[in-house]
Amino acid sequence: MTDHYDVIVIGSGAGGGTAFHALGAAGKRVLLLERGDYLPREQENWSPVAVWGEHRYRNSGSYLDRDGTPFLPKQHFYVGGNTKVYGAVLFRMRERDFGVVQHHGGESPAWPLSYADFEPWYSEAEQLYQVHGRHGIDPLDPPVSMEYPHPPVANEPRMQQLWDDLAARGLNPFPLPMGVLLDESAPHLSKCIKCETCDGHPCLTNAKSDSETICVVPALSSFPNVTMLTNCRVDRLDTDPSGRRVSTVVVDRQGEREEYSADIVIVACGAINSAALLLKSANDHHPDGLGNSSGVVGRNLMMHHNSALIAFSKLPNPTRFQKTLGINDYYYGDNVPESEWGYPLGAIQMLGRQHVSAFSGPDAEEQAAHAVEFWVTTEDLPSERNRVTVEPDGTVKVAYWDTNAVAHERLIEKWKELLETMQCRDEYIEAGHYNGGRNSIEGVSHQNGTVRFGTDPTTSALDINCKLHDVDNVYVVDSSFFCSSSAVNPTLTIIANALRVSAHLADVTS
Repeated sequence: MTDHYDVIVIGSGAGGGTAFHALGAAGKRVLLLERGDYLPREQENWSPVAVWGEHRYRNSGSYLDRDGTPFLPKQHFYVGGNTKVYGAVLFRMRERDFGVVQHHGGESPAWPLSYADFEPWYSEAEQLYQVHGRHGIDPLDPPVSMEYPHPPVANEPRMQQLWDDLAARGLNPFPLPMGVLLDESAPHLSKCIKCETCDGHPCLTNAKSDSETICVVPALSSFPNVTMLTNCRVDRLDTDPSGRRVSTVVVDRQGEREEYSADIVIVACGAINSAALLLKSANDHHPDGLGNSSGVVGRNLMMHHNSALIAFSKLPNPTRFQKTLGINDYYYGDNVPESEWGYPLGAIQMLGRQHVSAFSGPDAEEQAAHAVEFWVTTEDLPSERNRVTVEPDGTVKVAYWDTNAVAHERLIEKWKELLETMQCRDEYIEAGHYNGGRNSIEGVSHQNGTVRFGTDPTTSALDINCKLHDVDNVYVVDSSFFCSSSAVNPTLTIIANALRVSAHLADVTS
């Protein structure tokens, strides 16, 4: 048995990396265990062919789908986790998202805490991750106690024209909240150069507000009480004879078994892999998986309904950094006549530019020069049959069926109605190449909900502080704790919750 720590954090993504930094700052002796290594800085970081065509950085190996067919997920085991390749849009959930919301496909359940409980932590998260934006322009923007630390990323001319056209239509475009290390007042000093590869690519200049850049590396350089070990796959969590405490974290470190212990263990492997780790940690006290007396561990997986839609501008679109605006006018269906619909639809935001290699045929260059890319998101609803399980050989299986899909199709129809307003042609691409169309089961970047929190141990696995009901020293701080997915990117909520839970742990362990 190696040294004993105050806290062991498993996983260095948005939740784990943030908790590592927060608890290190609080003076705790913290060990961070990361399954991967540092993502290499190389020219291929910015190569669409390498990233999208060759899947250069997807290193998780295959999962199985509901039919047992292998697939390669957009899962990345590196220091910083999936934030190394995320799109850096950092939304707060809408205030109403924390309550019961009726959808066409069913009910989105209430959270045990309200938006007001998360608001201070959202503000702290926005400051820590250096978010650019402006509150209050989006009519659905919830109440805030603090403005963003940086102004919105400026629209390039074609995006400003798009903004003006949408506003003239009576819609309410707003600046996307972006986690980038950008200084437009002093471009010669700015890490971010507003390139075309901020979506799905690693950042070669370390200008993205990812967990490694914002939390892990600063913690390692600032706090002598923290340690990180890479290339450590945690195989299981073993309990003491009472079954109430995890006594040993069992690790495979490049083929060698190692064991570690801590007063507190924080699981932050991502919603799919955190559930898998708890299931693999079954023992006599926890026969269905660690902390799974409720039976909900692995169930209620949500991933959003996401579509990449590519319109074609009637004018050339020379924009480089395109992720500067969104519209939420259809989020709750408020701008859709009740006689026509009456249910929420979701969010529309700009997507990163597509390289010419994403197009085919003799007019590929012309298509790339006129493309305007959008990301359309609709809420995915929890369902017990959408679940993560582990095969006898340890392979992760993801059984998933669509929920609330009609709402997503209707939101796409609303987007199509805006093409003329946005001075785009009638033609568009919804599918047909490797970076467009409906996000399939491979697109696990918005995964959440597999270890939900709540006040009732029979219907939730975690309490409101994200501690397992059944185990006294294990917490989960990635997106596993979500009760519903909303229709906005989940990362800021993960970060805010990790700060909230870390503050709780700093208090109770002091």
